[in-house]
Amino acid sequence: MKPSTPDAMASLINDIRGAIPFGFSEAELCSGTCKGCSKKLLEFLDQELSDWSMRLNVGDKPNLGDIHRLAKTARKIYTALEKNNLVQASRAVS
Repeated sequence: MKPSTPDAMASLINDIRGAIPFGFSEAELCSGTCKGCSKKLLEFLDQELSDWSMRLNVGDKPNLGDIHRLAKTARKIYTALEKNNLVQASRAVS
């Protein structure tokens, strides 16, 4: 049986938090040349994940488009982090 959309969103949030390291210091994020501001991208993604977690806690039900958009955003941010050598190419966000 397929999971409900709130369960799928919660699982996606956990997967993203597990795959993307949010604990970088500013010095680690802002060293060398950048291809996209990793600091701002991580802040944006963290805010999106926090917002969805809060919405799930109050009973909001995401639709499949919401889940797809969050997954797509996370993949794009992960790719930017790869280009800035902050994550390894071997881990992928679902």
